[in-house]
Amino acid sequence: MEVAAVPGSAWLAGLSLVLGGLVLWLVLVLLRRRTEEAEPSRKGTEPVTIDDQDVNSEAASKTVVPKKQKQLQRIRKEKPQQHTFTHPLLASALKGHSGSITCLDFSSNGKYLASCSDDRTVRIWSTKDFLEREHRCMRANVELDHATLVRFYPDSRAFIAWLANGDTFRLFKMTKKEDGSFTYAALPEDFPKLHRAPIINIGVADTGKYIMAAFSDTTILILDTKGDILATINTNQMNNTFSAVSPCGRFVASCGFTPDVKVWEVCFTKSGDFREVTRAFELKGHTAGVYSFSFSNDSRRMATVSKDGTWKLWDTDVEYKKQQDPYLLLTGRCQVAEPCRIALSPDARALAISSRTSIFVYNTRNGEEEEHFEGVHGEHITDLAFDVSSRFLASCGDRAIRVFHNTTGYRAVVEEMKALLKKATNESTKQRLQQQVTSAQNALDAIYGKGN
Repeated sequence: MEVAAVPGSAWLAGLSLVLGGLVLWLVLVLLRRRTEEAEPSRKGTEPVTIDDQDVNSEAASKTVVPKKQKQLQRIRKEKPQQHTFTHPLLASALKGHSGSITCLDFSSNGKYLASCSDDRTVRIWSTKDFLEREHRCMRANVELDHATLVRFYPDSRAFIAWLANGDTFRLFKMTKKEDGSFTYAALPEDFPKLHRAPIINIGVADTGKYIMAAFSDTTILILDTKGDILATINTNQMNNTFSAVSPCGRFVASCGFTPDVKVWEVCFTKSGDFREVTRAFELKGHTAGVYSFSFSNDSRRMATVSKDGTWKLWDTDVEYKKQQDPYLLLTGRCQVAEPCRIALSPDARALAISSRTSIFVYNTRNGEEEEHFEGVHGEHITDLAFDVSSRFLASCGDRAIRVFHNTTGYRAVVEEMKALLKKATNESTKQRLQQQVTSAQNALDAIYGKGN
């Protein structure tokens, strides 16, 4: 039998089909293997959270969110719990800030309390409302920054704030709104930058003649009210831990690594022009670095607290120009740790020391500890201050300001006036002293509820 010959073109077409089929089979085998290898890893992955899907889609409504993922979402949504603190001597808790409060300042007329926070606001509270259920306040927004320190001007119609990121001052002035109410608004331009070291405190002289800016190195700047530098003080204390302007406006003081407090007088001419900064006196007696200090309202008394575990009360009503040194009046023991602040009441009858989250209150007549408030704030206490009437003690350290009755001060008034009453011979003097005793005792009775 004779076999017919296959044309060359047909043979090539058949070979191509065979090869094409073989390649297609190999591709399918490889794809199947990859699918099988990817399957275990797909089973091990977590489901996609609802936040990654369109919330209106059917797929999102059916997505299963793992339990741990739900807990993390809940933690992110919930606000941090406000620290709770109760005490019979707690007059009020001022709440309004949504961030940690870093500084307090009472106005010199006693009407207002300023507070600043990292929530980018400064709030001005009315001291008349301390014993009320509602606490009114004016809110000033700190645009594009937040304030870490705040100080009133003498007339209380303006204040300065230190900007955390800008590292300079911003001035706010009271303005009247269209509805007749008042608010504080920032001036268009901030003060020029002053120094590179971190700030530790600011102050405004009650005379209104100068502003102080103290830094953590050894620098204190004295500025005019426009921000121009009048003088630079080198404290020579290795580093500054605290500085302040005296309530009378005459003095600037600083403490730091060395165991003393240095005080300077800022001098002006009779016409009000700046003259010089001169050394006034020093408080010497501690054996270790001083944490903090405080002036009485008339600057005739100062209180200091040190790493040596003591606080001291000083008589600073001296003729320092004649080289007369301050007198040490009293030394008390205290157990303190950083951060630590001291506040002397304006009438110098009581002093308070904050150590971390606790506050201790002492009688300056005998040095005894009369009150101890434990766990006042959820964070370390950042500021401590008496109001100008010596009736209240305020502290901050978290999102609330806690205001306490100054019962130590009231008791000191009763003791002091009774002692003077025994020595008084003039009838009008006796009546005046008795009125002060009665007033202070009535205040104590009202605080402890004995008048009900």
